[in-house]
Amino acid sequence: QVQLVESGGGSVQAGGSLRLSCTASRFSNICMAWFRQAPGKEREGVAAVDSAGDTAYADSVKGRFTISRDNAKNGVYLQMTGLKPEDTAMYYCAATGGRCWGPAGLLSRQQHPWWGRGAQVTVSS
Repeated sequence: QVQLVESGGGSVQAGGSLRLSCTASRFSNICMAWFRQAPGKEREGVAAVDSAGDTAYADSVKGRFTISRDNAKNGVYLQMTGLKPEDTAMYYCAATGGRCWGPAGLLSRQQHPWWGRGAQVTVSS
């Protein structure tokens, strides 16, 4: 079992930046990811980082978002820059003990058994 607690988020104007943080109760050999869900839409993967620090991103955020982890602090972070109104969503920290991504890219929601409660990000135009 892994408990996840997010912090950060908030409201920002388009073009601005925000940073999300997530602390895990267990971190060794755990793949960490960020998902987001906008009202009326499916929850989608945003980025993932494996225990070695290798990363993967959704095409929609490549070049704007950066995921990182600090193994000493059991923390994973999502630095978001160049924010757009379409980035508005509830952002969730997620974790899985298996592989971090597949040939088709980020893993699905169903492949992550552990979740945080979410942090709201709102980007105004």
